[in-house]
Amino acid sequence: MSCLFDSISYFLKINSYQTRQKVCDYLESNNQIIDGLDTKVVLDMEDPNYINKMRSTTTWGGGLEIKAACNLWNIKIIVYIDRKHDKKIEFIPSNGNYLGAIEIEWQGNHYVPVIRN
Repeated sequence: MSCLFDSISYFLKINSYQTRQKVCDYLESNNQIIDGLDTKVVLDMEDPNYINKMRSTTTWGGGLEIKAACNLWNIKIIVYIDRKHDKKIEFIPSNGNYLGAIEIEWQGNHYVPVIRN
């Protein structure tokens, strides 16, 4: 499985494979990825087999999949890009409204969930 989908699924309480497939279904359905920009426009700039490759558990996910997850589950995803957690990127659903937030950390080549006690 991919560390990104593992990290997101930790908070969603569904398995990583289901998380990946639902995100890929969202992308495949040409839903809006950001305000005024449908997924197809973004994917047309990528590999024509992008979604099929992303369905494979050996393919790493990134920003596009994070944004799709935000839209799909109506959540804010905060990605810390350093270990001190003072640099971050916040992904929010396209509609601007979210039900909750999750935090993950990008460690250069690996995502992990941020677990607060």
